[in-house]
Amino acid sequence: MRFLTSGESHGPKVSAIVEGFPANLPLNKERMQEELFKRQGGYGRGRRMQIEKDTFEFGSGVRHGKTLGSPIMLEINNDDFKHWTKIMGSEPITEEEESEMKRVITKPRPGHADLVGGMKYNHRDLRNVLERSSARETTARVAVGALCKELLHALDIKITSRVTQIGKVVDEGTYDFDTIVEKTNSSSVRMVSDEVVSDAEKTIDAAKKAGDTIGGIVEVIVENPPVGLGSHVHYDRKLDAKIARSIVSINAFKGVEFGLGFKMARTPGSQVQDEIKYSTDDGYYRSSNNLGGFEGGMTTGMPIVVRGVMKPIPTLYKPLMSVDIDTKEPFTATIERSDPSAVPAASIVAEHMVAIEVAEAILDKFPSDDFNELKDELERYNRRIREF
Repeated sequence: MRFLTSGESHGPKVSAIVEGFPANLPLNKERMQEELFKRQGGYGRGRRMQIEKDTFEFGSGVRHGKTLGSPIMLEINNDDFKHWTKIMGSEPITEEEESEMKRVITKPRPGHADLVGGMKYNHRDLRNVLERSSARETTARVAVGALCKELLHALDIKITSRVTQIGKVVDEGTYDFDTIVEKTNSSSVRMVSDEVVSDAEKTIDAAKKAGDTIGGIVEVIVENPPVGLGSHVHYDRKLDAKIARSIVSINAFKGVEFGLGFKMARTPGSQVQDEIKYSTDDGYYRSSNNLGGFEGGMTTGMPIVVRGVMKPIPTLYKPLMSVDIDTKEPFTATIERSDPSAVPAASIVAEHMVAIEVAEAILDKFPSDDFNELKDELERYNRRIREF
């Protein structure tokens, strides 16, 4: 399986095309749509989330509620495009129109792709960079992830996410899967502990009042993954490495860890490795999950637990200093619409990126032309694993 996304932040639409998905997989469009709505929620989100509805449509690859095995196109219209048709239209414009163009950006924002992208692609209007590098693109990725979650759901593989930290506010509790799902779906910041939600909201409010932004940490959990997804034989087939790449590919993410993560640096090995045990009913299992469900780049059958750290959004309403690329004079950076925090929404994006990687690993390992064949093969494989 592979996918590509397209679209600019204020262009007519964002879209994705997914290749290699099995035929005959029933899809619940309403459930998929709900995933896109989740991305728009969370305390600290700005006006853009009130403008866009993020409703998606299948452009191809689905007939009568089931996949065809052909490429699947997912399309989400940008409702705000009607206000940007002259600025973001695809038709050629005259030199006079170009000189009068509003919203031309020559003052790159620190922490964004603006300057480096302009230098690389030789753009004098940095809007040509920021429109594509915008986190608006993650809408298409969540749509692809929602499609992949339909596959995982049909295979009894569950996935969810939560926020464990916003600024200095930390949710240190350990919770079961169902509790995380229940509490995060009703939490304004997607934290589980009711005791920290108010402090997290106050942290976001304080950042907004100061014209600043705040980052945090998100966690994704996958329950009931098959044993042996990924591989130890090549670096680029290790599933944990693929997941780490996908997490860091999300806008503003700067770090990733599995299980105990960076705490392993100060923990003796005897307290890190997960002891192996056996039962006649379930076969091999681990007595702990400090390694986050991976050994040697392969899933152990324990829950996958991965966390990512999101830096504060670099668009500030009290902008930092920059340099105008035309005059070379110092200026404050350009201000684009921004949120004081997007950590709750980022947890949804991370969840769907992990869903994509797990689904791809399953489609790589098992016959994937027909969903029913895939499901039968997975059941046979799981029986063999239990009897190993």
